[in-house]
Amino acid sequence: MSKAFTRESDAADDDELQLPSLPAGGKNYITPQGYARLRAELLDLIDNERPKVVDIVHWAASNGDRSENGDYLYGKKRLREIDRRIRFLTKRLEIAEVTDPSAHHGSDQVFFGATVTYVDQAGVERTITILGIDEADSLQGQVSWVSPIARTLLKAREGDVVKLVTPLGVDEVEVLAVRYPAPAAN
Repeated sequence: MSKAFTRESDAADDDELQLPSLPAGGKNYITPQGYARLRAELLDLIDNERPKVVDIVHWAASNGDRSENGDYLYGKKRLREIDRRIRFLTKRLEIAEVTDPSAHHGSDQVFFGATVTYVDQAGVERTITILGIDEADSLQGQVSWVSPIARTLLKAREGDVVKLVTPLGVDEVEVLAVRYPAPAAN
């Protein structure tokens, strides 16, 4: 039989997404805002996006020949992507431990949720916010609490000098400021 008529495996599409690894015995810390954002995405996928794609696939399947039906083929692929994302979000939300950083408001010690300003040996000043694995966005100056810089800064206080191990060697960084969001008014 010609190779042109063999069905390609969808195994690559069906592989489970690997969850970013947590330290052994570690928890999946997340802020209330991050948890709400992930939960909203999950509910939108389940309630809105998936039903729309199912309708498109159903309509496309009713048109007959599925082998050359772009709506059907794309729709089935999109359904696999949506289902994979739903499984991922469900697993992450199940193991999430919601931690409110505002509990440390006014503290000068670095904990989860802190916005930290530090300076390195070269005199470069940076400001980062330490967040959960699933909510950190490096373009916004947010880092995961398991990142090397966050793990170095955790438990340090304003004025402390800590050693950051980098691929280029050890760099000393000084903590200049530690801030937390204000507690929400009840």
